[in-house]
Amino acid sequence: MKFSLFVHMERLDANQSHKSLYEEFVALCEIADKGGMHAIWTGEHHGMDFTIAPNPFVTIADLARRTSRARLGTGTVIAPFWHPIKLAGEAAMTDIICDGRLDIGIARGAYSFEYERLLPGLDAWGAGQRMRELIPAVKGVWKGDYAHDGEFFKFPATTSAPKPLQQPNPPIWVAARDPNSHEFAVANGCNVQVTPLWQGDDEVQSLMDRFNDACAKNPDIERPKIMLLRHTYVGSSEEDVAQAAHELSVYYNYFFAWFKNEKPVTQGLIERIPDEQIRANAMLSDQVMRTNNVVGDAETVIARLKAYEALGYDEYSFWIDTGMSFERKKASLERFITEVMPAFQE
Repeated sequence: MKFSLFVHMERLDANQSHKSLYEEFVALCEIADKGGMHAIWTGEHHGMDFTIAPNPFVTIADLARRTSRARLGTGTVIAPFWHPIKLAGEAAMTDIICDGRLDIGIARGAYSFEYERLLPGLDAWGAGQRMRELIPAVKGVWKGDYAHDGEFFKFPATTSAPKPLQQPNPPIWVAARDPNSHEFAVANGCNVQVTPLWQGDDEVQSLMDRFNDACAKNPDIERPKIMLLRHTYVGSSEEDVAQAAHELSVYYNYFFAWFKNEKPVTQGLIERIPDEQIRANAMLSDQVMRTNNVVGDAETVIARLKAYEALGYDEYSFWIDTGMSFERKKASLERFITEVMPAFQE
């Protein structure tokens, strides 16, 4: 099982500068690259200081000059916000810039906050349908002289300019949860990214079951890869681990506040959630966060990851977005690299 870093800029406080947050983001990516992690993933979001990532290709082009070994992936571009010709061209140019290290993760998106600003009236179903049309069209444009006449896109014969360095194209990953998404990904020769979010290991098993079922329904297609994305913290002490569990509780309370799209947002920052409300949310309690996410000392984390490896996951992505300080993120990532990853070396 390979290891990767899933990371974005996070701004929860108006006193934080975007410039300093980007410098911290880059520093974490450089640690991952030098530490031998297989890949670095960063995604796309708009108008949300909770996750700052307006164009992952711009970020990856910069990381290409700051890293040397890790693959660089979009985790993920939001399908309904892209035209196939535009996505094919920008991805191909980025693949050239990063010397063929690009992976492309694609999702339908999750936040209605973004839908109502970029494509008013869009819902998750419509976004999923756009993704299903987008991916085959992008592959066609890369192949060249491809015309498209679909529900959402219509254009005459077009060839990507430039074409990607990796042939026939960079690996494509689809963010999947429901069985239909798994089946679409596998049937179209795409790898799969999954996350149980705040849920426990029963959901990790269920996601693998859906993937295996999709592979069984497509026996003539070579089995693609599957990546598991989880919030992870490698602690130095019991007190340190307990603090991380609480920080994750705070993070997920804000995650759902953004997801529900019910609180006012000012200057990209969502209205503060009172501490007593966070502590009263039993579904996202400190203990639930510690039990469900991969949070503990190195030995505990290794045991959890060995179980995921045994289930058949090809890649485990260390989701570091937690609202923690840069110093705490850095320390946990360094412990993961030095104390956890060696247990998986051949």
